[in-house]
Amino acid sequence: MSIYEMLGGDTSVAEAVEKFYAKLKSDPVISVFFEGTDVAELKTHQRMFLTAALGGPDAYEGRDMRAAHAHLQITDTDFDLFLEHLAETLAEVGSAPARIDEVLEALAPLRLEIVTAPGEGSDEWGSLDPTGGSG
Repeated sequence: MSIYEMLGGDTSVAEAVEKFYAKLKSDPVISVFFEGTDVAELKTHQRMFLTAALGGPDAYEGRDMRAAHAHLQITDTDFDLFLEHLAETLAEVGSAPARIDEVLEALAPLRLEIVTAPGEGSDEWGSLDPTGGSG
């Protein structure tokens, strides 16, 4: 059984994405990445991406992660905040801690594609370079 199925499929992913974006938009550090952005479109892409990334039906039609995030100058700290909000969201929609860990582990390799700016970060959830580089 995939992580996607264990989390509850389409309904749970859609609920999680709504809660997740509410958190991201209210975070003073992360919210700047969404200024002037069509959040409804981002949510659609996020649902498709998470579905595919978690082992559900692969209908993701967005750009690759590096291309989609290159202009944002995301640091390791930003990426860690993103993962923290995702973990909190998954807990709120009823995911077990072990499942949340599986999701974070599945997404951790994306750090190499998404983090493009130097800055402080940690080695939590797979950062390859605690000084903030992308490896």
